Amino acid sequence: MVYFTYSRRGFMAGVAGLGMGTALGVSSNAQATQADIHRQPNIIFILADDLGYADVSCFGNPGFTTPSIDRIASEGIRITRAYANSAVCSATRTALITGRYQDRIACGLEEPIASAGKTHGLPPGLPTLPEQLRRAGYRTALVGKWHLGSPPAFGPLKSGYDHFYGIAGGAADYFTHQGHPGEDQFYKDSQLVHEHGYLTRLLGNEAVSVVNEYGRGPKPFFLSLHFNAPHWPWEGPEDEAESKRLKGHIFDYDGGTQKTYGRMVQAMDEQIGRVLAALDQNGLHENTIVVFTSDNGGERFSATWPFTGMKGELLEGGLRVPAVLRWPGQVASGSETDQAIITMDWLPTFLAAAGATPDASFPTDGMNLLPLLHDTTARQERTLSWRYKIQSQRAQLEGNYKYLKINENEFLFDVVNDPRERANLKDRQPQLFDRLKRAWVAWNDQMLPFPKDSYSWGADGAHFADHYGVTAGERD
Repeated sequence: MVYFTYSRRGFMAGVAGLGMGTALGVSSNAQATQADIHRQPNIIFILADDLGYADVSCFGNPGFTTPSIDRIASEGIRITRAYANSAVCSATRTALITGRYQDRIACGLEEPIASAGKTHGLPPGLPTLPEQLRRAGYRTALVGKWHLGSPPAFGPLKSGYDHFYGIAGGAADYFTHQGHPGEDQFYKDSQLVHEHGYLTRLLGNEAVSVVNEYGRGPKPFFLSLHFNAPHWPWEGPEDEAESKRLKGHIFDYDGGTQKTYGRMVQAMDEQIGRVLAALDQNGLHENTIVVFTSDNGGERFSATWPFTGMKGELLEGGLRVPAVLRWPGQVASGSETDQAIITMDWLPTFLAAAGATPDASFPTDGMNLLPLLHDTTARQERTLSWRYKIQSQRAQLEGNYKYLKINENEFLFDVVNDPRERANLKDRQPQLFDRLKRAWVAWNDQMLPFPKDSYSWGADGAHFADHYGVTAGERD
């Protein structure tokens, strides 16, 4: 691997002043030259599943430690105001891979995509994040959870990844790896496989193998490491007996304990540590961007302090996620920012780091974060929008203020000074309330309409809706 040979100060000045793509002379659709490739960092994007804001110790968890995730933070930057694009997983993953509001794409309207994913999925051939990085000279791999439609109609290999090892659906038993009893969904590339072992550990094994193989090659690499932990069923590494009790039924609403949940998070952290060690052993530490975050807010056992709400809700606890990034020499160790970011920002950010700009035919709704991560005193005011069909939820964020609608109840919160969203300011600041409400309507008019049958696709939708107390009428 060839490391940066130019002035880092000059490099970042180019990023801030010109944009990374211009600084390196790579157009939005062009192949990167060999000289560009030598300057490109490897990128490892690690995504947890249903992890709460305070479920890692560097974000305040009092019950257990996560030393590997903490290491990324201490050697890089802690992003304290990171938002997920949705309060549920497959919608956020649509935004991540496309760099756009998920509401622009039909599969992003499924909240979530049914586990089997036979009829709904990410359309093959889009200029996705891995596809655009591949055009820029990268090798690409997804290890872990896909949840954007199942093969053969859909899948990672049809959407820009060179290699896939993991589960196609939205959840899996950690020992059988099935989504439902008898439903095989574990793939190695395009083939179903049967592996033995705890799923979190298997994903860590494969991620280390990818780093060892790709890291020794001539090209930079992009590794998406998408753990299914700590998503239910709540099974720790030593809980195979719990798997047998469930008999493959993953909708585990009466199982688990707080201690089990902690073991699941710590098992994930242990595998992240192995990946970081593989980078060290291969001499890739300096030239690799490592990001860790979650796809949405936490679930039953999660710590979401200081927020209220959880997965499936547009309260801060359903949308705020921990996020840390390490890029030695480019992002200061031990730094912190309260810049508001969102999942779809990662596409333009990673492309900028690779020396490319987003495909002009498929414009991103996200923002290149690199200048703001380099200079933590800089701020970019954001206007962000969400909608969620369960309970007719709407949210519009502008600076510190969030308009929120849940069924027929409307609110205006200062989410910075009132993170628990308790003081409704809509009567005190009626003009701001009206402006944010109108802004959400204007944004919504640009998005695809929700289909009436968003929750009509069977057991997964029914289980999910029932779990969150949604009536049949609301599902329709």
